[in-house]
Amino acid sequence: MVKIGNIELPDFPLLLAPMEDVSDPPFRRLCKMHGADLMYSEFISSEGLIRDAIKSRMKLDIFDYERPVGIQIFGGDEEAMALSAKIVEAVNPDLIDINFGCPVKKVVCKGAGAGVLKDVDLMIRLTKAVISSTSLPVTVKTRLGWDEDSINIDEVAERLQDVGVQALTVHARTRAQMYKGHSDWTHIQRIKNNPRITMPIFGNGDIDSPEKALEYKNRFGLDGMMIGRAAIGYPWIFDEIKHYFKTGEHLPKPGMPERIEAASNHLKWAMEWKGERLGIVETRRHYTNYFKNIHGFKEYRQKLVTTDGADDLMKVFDEIRDAFADYQLS
Repeated sequence: MVKIGNIELPDFPLLLAPMEDVSDPPFRRLCKMHGADLMYSEFISSEGLIRDAIKSRMKLDIFDYERPVGIQIFGGDEEAMALSAKIVEAVNPDLIDINFGCPVKKVVCKGAGAGVLKDVDLMIRLTKAVISSTSLPVTVKTRLGWDEDSINIDEVAERLQDVGVQALTVHARTRAQMYKGHSDWTHIQRIKNNPRITMPIFGNGDIDSPEKALEYKNRFGLDGMMIGRAAIGYPWIFDEIKHYFKTGEHLPKPGMPERIEAASNHLKWAMEWKGERLGIVETRRHYTNYFKNIHGFKEYRQKLVTTDGADDLMKVFDEIRDAFADYQLS
C-alpha cells in the first residue's frame, strides 16, 4: 500500500497526469472507470483563482466518483500561491499538487512551472507558502532540471521532503527537452534509492504500453507511475497495464463498440458539465485518438468535428455503430 497523508492507494498505483485542456472531469471519469488510481485536475493558475477567472474556477470542479483526486496549482508568487491553496481547500479535494514542471513558455516566463527549476530557493518558498496555508497533503510534480547541464532533482527532492511535501512525481525529462527525446528514469531511481527519501516517488514519461510499464516497474523500483499522453483517447491503458502486471497477458484491445461508447459518453458528460456548445467544441479534439488507425473512418471523423447540436451528434454515433458493426480491429 502507498500512502500520501491519509490517502491510501494500492500497491504501485497508476496516476493520471494533469494535462491542460485534457484532464477535465469527463476525461477523468473515463480514466477512473478504466483503472486510474489517483487523478489530478488540469493545472490552475494561482493568479487566475485569485482574480476569480471563470476558466480557473471551473477547473476546481471535482466529483465524489473520481476520488481520490488532487487539484494542481502553479504560480511564481508566494502570497498568491498561499491564497490559492486556501481557495482550493474550500472545494475539498484529497490533496493539492504544485506544478514545477510545465515547460510551456508562457508559464515559464512568469517564473512558474519548470521556470522555478532555475531557482530552487524560490521553489522551496513557494512550497512552504502552500503547505502553511492548508491542512491537505501537498505533493509536487516537476522535472529533472532546467537542462542537461543543470539536473538538480536530487537536491530538489530532499529539500521538498524537508519542508513537508508528501509525494513527488518526476517527469524524467529536462525543461529544455520539452516532450522530445527519451526520458531518463535512472535519475528518478537514484532519488528513490536515496536513504533520506521516505515520501513516495512516482515516475512519469513515455509509458505507452503494458510491456514498458512492467519493464520500468521492475527496473526502477519506484512507488508507482503517472501516465499522461498515452491515456488521451485511450483510457483503457490503465486496466491493460494492471492486467499485464497480474497475468503477463494482454487484455483484448477495445473494439469499435467500446470506442464508440467511450467517445459518446465523453461528449455527453462534457455537455452536462460545460453546457452543450462548449462540451461539443472541446470534445472534438479527442475523436482522432478514440478512433486512431480505424480504416475508413475519415468521413465519420469529419462529421464528428463539424456537426453541431447534441441530437445530431448522437445520430452520427448511431451511423458509426451501423457502419462498423462488423468491423474487426487488426
